[in-house]
Amino acid sequence: MAQPAENPIIQDLRERIQHLEGAGSRAKTVLPFGVGAMDDRLPGGGLAYGAIHEFSGGGTGAVDGAAAASFAAGIAARTKGMVVWCHARPDLFAPALAQLGLHPDRVVYVEALREDYVLEAFEEALRFTGLGAVVAETVRLPMTVSRRLQLAAESSGTIGLIIRRARRQSEALDFGHPTAAASRWRISVLPSTPLPVPGIGKARWLAELIRIKAGESADFILEACDGQGRLRLPSDAADGSDKTRRSVHSS
Repeated sequence: MAQPAENPIIQDLRERIQHLEGAGSRAKTVLPFGVGAMDDRLPGGGLAYGAIHEFSGGGTGAVDGAAAASFAAGIAARTKGMVVWCHARPDLFAPALAQLGLHPDRVVYVEALREDYVLEAFEEALRFTGLGAVVAETVRLPMTVSRRLQLAAESSGTIGLIIRRARRQSEALDFGHPTAAASRWRISVLPSTPLPVPGIGKARWLAELIRIKAGESADFILEACDGQGRLRLPSDAADGSDKTRRSVHSS
């Protein structure tokens, strides 16, 4: 027996309610990391599009901060389309991003005079449909601002990546304040992958998933992004060894 057609007035009301709740009619999609141990812990199997995500270094040092930026750049590199990168500090090194798979011909750099202008440019870019990703470097992210940025990302379906760049301990503490980001990550540098002969091995990171909506926190020991923005588990982690993990937590 055929079901009666839904009343168009009810359908219209349902769509209005979904829009007010932020559900919209856009299909929710994710960007997988391509690392099973990570994707299995993320709702939907990856980072959500139409949302903002935060990344911070494990400390206030430049090395951990660069690792956080590289982690975010690898994510942006694996999207399709142009990437807008908003920043206020004139220290962004484009050749390093290219080595992570984010080539200059894909990136539009927006250099602002002040940090609050960075977030304004970030919000405007987030509302533009068709971008691969939008990146912003900022020290602070107030809750009210993060909510507005999250709504902008939901309206376009674009993935927003926010790199929290602390220069002092007081600024690093700001990362502990709640925001509307769908996920929050802390990236720290670990000793590089050992080689059978003397030399410099592949860089390693400790990626701590501090918070994620509809999911649980976790941490992962990873080899840094390759030339296409891809991560991988170190061989001693992939084969079930936890020596590196124990050394991290015992240090």
